[in-house]
Amino acid sequence: MKKNYLLTFLWLFIGTAFLFAHDSSVNHHSLKTWHLKNKEEIKASFLFISDDIVSLEDDKGKIQTVPLSDFSLNDQYYLFQKKEQLARLNSPAFLQDPLTESSSSKGPFLLILSLMLAGILYISYLKRFRYLGLATLIAGLFLFYGFHDLSAPPSGVATNPKSIDSAFIAFKPNVATWWNSTYFFVESTGIPTTHSMMTGITGWQQQVPIPQCYKGSNAWSIPLNPTIATTPVPVNSIHFIRGALALAVNGIPIFNPYTNTGVDAFLDGQLDKWGGHCGRADDYHYHTAPLHLYDKQAKTLPIAYALDGLAVHGTLEPDGKAMTTLDANHGHYYNGVYHYHGTANAPYMVGNMVGKVTEDATYQIIPQATAKSPRPATNPLKDAIITGFETNATNTGYNLTYTIGTATYKVNYSWNTSGVYTFNFVNPTGTTVSNYNSTAPCKLSTATNEIESTEFMVYPNPASESIRISLQQTLKSSDIKNVAIFNVSGQMVFNASSFQENISTGHFPTGLYFVHLKTDRQVLVKKLIVE
Repeated sequence: MKKNYLLTFLWLFIGTAFLFAHDSSVNHHSLKTWHLKNKEEIKASFLFISDDIVSLEDDKGKIQTVPLSDFSLNDQYYLFQKKEQLARLNSPAFLQDPLTESSSSKGPFLLILSLMLAGILYISYLKRFRYLGLATLIAGLFLFYGFHDLSAPPSGVATNPKSIDSAFIAFKPNVATWWNSTYFFVESTGIPTTHSMMTGITGWQQQVPIPQCYKGSNAWSIPLNPTIATTPVPVNSIHFIRGALALAVNGIPIFNPYTNTGVDAFLDGQLDKWGGHCGRADDYHYHTAPLHLYDKQAKTLPIAYALDGLAVHGTLEPDGKAMTTLDANHGHYYNGVYHYHGTANAPYMVGNMVGKVTEDATYQIIPQATAKSPRPATNPLKDAIITGFETNATNTGYNLTYTIGTATYKVNYSWNTSGVYTFNFVNPTGTTVSNYNSTAPCKLSTATNEIESTEFMVYPNPASESIRISLQQTLKSSDIKNVAIFNVSGQMVFNASSFQENISTGHFPTGLYFVHLKTDRQVLVKKLIVE
């Protein structure tokens, strides 16, 4: 009989160990189709990544190593996430408490503990409670371990800034990015370049888009070490009613769906066809998820980052599969990392702010960039419908058209390099002109991590009729996705979508220029003097 008791306990123990050794949620041998930049495809399972070298195993057990930079942009982003996940799994914090990732993962564990406890108590009963004390002690220890930190949120996870940067690449050089150990910074003018603005607004506040200087100390800052809040803060008409709660990957801030008057801006007709409008500082911003950015953005990359440091995806998960069920915060965990999802219906993007943020007395997340206008704020214009919006002929302003009833009106405004803003208000009976003095819109640096590169040479330098670009051994011509040359005013004077070894400069005015070579990971820069 004693042998039967021992066998019963042994089988329970072996069963438990087997369940913990085999993670049923992960198929370590599942094959994935990997896409390389040279159009080649590899069907293999991921093994590990070390020093930006990826090891894969095909269905025959053959190991293949591929440099990370050879993968497509989508696969690079996927591998960045894999790399971060492996780093977390091997971190001391994770090894000390591997069950804090998700309380749902404890279900099978607690079921096995219950079976073990029942077996121990049964044996103790048959032995006339001889081992009851020991059984109680063992059960207590196991149950404490099982329920330990069951309701606590996962701890913060450091984000690889290069992983974040990959989401902004499609919109450069109209956004510029850089980072330190705490924040990922994004510079922009707050003006979208892949779509128009304002058309379709039926509840107009009379503000118009003016370029902002989100640059330098006024750049947008995304935390690189997001921390999950114990209690997520709701995004509603009370919290975050001023300023942005997220930043789109095209450099446009995203505000609370509710305005400072407590109404849903979309349902109230205040937004244009792209989910945006202008605030009291003539600053253009979105109030809904900018899903239209996927016209240019890869479908598996984020379209925005909330100011708590967590990414916002669209209708697909980072692995390309369809979006799974969302929680009350309008997001969920993926490989142990929380992200939000954008949808066409309320709450559109963030239901509750999952990451820890600081909210100031005006209910604005800080730190964040600020906007300013050269003119005072205006008031809503009843019954106005914006029907047209276009850049003016000199690219120094915009022409906005709206109607009230059957009458057509225009607001034609522009600025000059001296910072004088001129507004022409055109109505059926005449034109009113207003001038405002401020500073001219600033220009971006047009690059990421711009440093004088040693990875290519430009000669002759100084140049006159032409230049030749020579790549060092660390670069191949296929690595170069774009070649551009800018003058000191930030104007592009040459642009090519592939590597160009020889470039004519005979038509360039004399002066200083910057040669930019753009790869998937960075922008390399060399100074050029044309005589």
